[in-house]
Amino acid sequence: MIEIFLIEKEKEGYYELNFYNSPALAYYIQKIPSARFIMRDRCWRVDLQHRRFLKEFCEYAVKRGLASGVHRVDDRSEILGFPERMPDLQYPITHLKLPPFDYQRQGIQYMIEHKRCFNGDDMGLGKTMQSIAAVSIARAYPCLVIAPATMKVTWQREFQRFIGKQAIILSDANKDNWHKHFETGTCNVFITNYESVKKYFVSRVRGRTTVKNIVLDKRAGMFKSVIIDESHRCCNTTALWSIYLEAICANKEYIWLLTGTPLVTSNEDLIQQLRIMRRIDDFGGAARFRERYCQGTDKSSNLYELHYRLWQSCYFRRDKSLALKDLPEKTRQYLTVDIDNRQEYEFAENDLIRYLMEYESASDSKLRSAARATAMVQINHLRQISARGKMKEAINFIHDVIDGGDKLIVFAFHKTVIADIMKAFPGTVTVTGSDSQEKKQAAIDKFQNNPDCRLIALNYKSGGVGITLTAASRTLFIEFPWTASDCEQAECRAHRNGQKNAVNCYYLLARSTIDERILEIIQKERDDSSVVTGADNNIEERIVDMALRHYKDKHKI
Repeated sequence: MIEIFLIEKEKEGYYELNFYNSPALAYYIQKIPSARFIMRDRCWRVDLQHRRFLKEFCEYAVKRGLASGVHRVDDRSEILGFPERMPDLQYPITHLKLPPFDYQRQGIQYMIEHKRCFNGDDMGLGKTMQSIAAVSIARAYPCLVIAPATMKVTWQREFQRFIGKQAIILSDANKDNWHKHFETGTCNVFITNYESVKKYFVSRVRGRTTVKNIVLDKRAGMFKSVIIDESHRCCNTTALWSIYLEAICANKEYIWLLTGTPLVTSNEDLIQQLRIMRRIDDFGGAARFRERYCQGTDKSSNLYELHYRLWQSCYFRRDKSLALKDLPEKTRQYLTVDIDNRQEYEFAENDLIRYLMEYESASDSKLRSAARATAMVQINHLRQISARGKMKEAINFIHDVIDGGDKLIVFAFHKTVIADIMKAFPGTVTVTGSDSQEKKQAAIDKFQNNPDCRLIALNYKSGGVGITLTAASRTLFIEFPWTASDCEQAECRAHRNGQKNAVNCYYLLARSTIDERILEIIQKERDDSSVVTGADNNIEERIVDMALRHYKDKHKI
């Protein structure tokens, strides 16, 4: 018989209801005005102000025999049977360059003990660090990392940062000889993205794409461990890279899937991920898993039993509230991406170089000023092209956050970028120069108070100061502002009084573009502490001079 578990979240302003999949209970709870289902946590929430409706719902459910009883508990762990305390790390960590927090130590131990498992920690809690430490402690080399394209350089940097180890990103330049780095002992960590898995590791496919029909490159068998970042991208059982990864991981000792959102739509999303880590048989195979855990209109049944079995065998997750005392108040991360319009960018860059030549050759102050103004127009055009080239990765990042039920703040500079976001995500609210004051305030209020409003897009001039967006703790910067103070102001929309979580700021940095030059300006300002005073004297002149120096150094002019 189904039981209802009730948790009062007084500080958060809502009740949380947990019960096994029941279409009848789901039908009746939706009649409560504020009732909403939280996909990420697999539970219902009802605002405290509707406690009378909730009381009537519970009484009705028991009276009609829809539930055997209602139980008030203090924490979800009392319902799901999660381990009261994960074991502490049992291995020496003297070789780690940065000491892990206590909760990270427990995650590392779980990953080493279980060998093939999910790390489902909330974004910003250090899944990357825990994975790198686990690889190092278990000596699980050589290691293959599969990550979104935006994260390849980040993973490379983090291996160096956490354990001082070089990692190589697979590319066309090293496609035929990357394995020699391992053979010669110069590198044993290799990184690629989902879209390139076939290119580097699949020799051919005999007929229909199934695991049995895939012929792997023999080098795919050399790895002892595989890390799959944002593994929910593998939840589709028919996606080609999901099938390739299942074949690659067939005999690996360590397989770690990292995702804060292993379930995107239903319990069925777990099947292919469990196949990849060779855990589906722990649940009786795919057919038995569907029969037991994928029933009902939403294909999700026996939720708490499933969660308990996952925690016992191959899954753990901690949210930010657990680790908040250990986390810094604000962190920045630069995600290096390749643009998909390189030819257009290079054409515009050559135009800019021509204008810079005019700027440098101008001796008359009026001519020099005019040439500088023209050069600035070209630089802004270059920024816009760079931003367009990043949109595919930006959209993927946004999906990763909001599809898991979390809110996200997005900053951009150009109107076309905001328009592209609104096209990709129709429910987006905006704060831009084109919006009236009433529309701006309505957008802010909706984002702050409506749990279903998960995305807000702002430009720096209209949304970078004076407003509060503490409903989100993550901010994505698709384009860079010109100054460090503009960055600080934009970051502080979420990082201000009322914020309950550590704030994570993500900057999309387009490789080999004007982005890298702008970041240099911002970093230098931070180093010089001019951000404190908000100094921006002669910004236009500094930007043009910066571009001129750069292209001179590159021997282009």
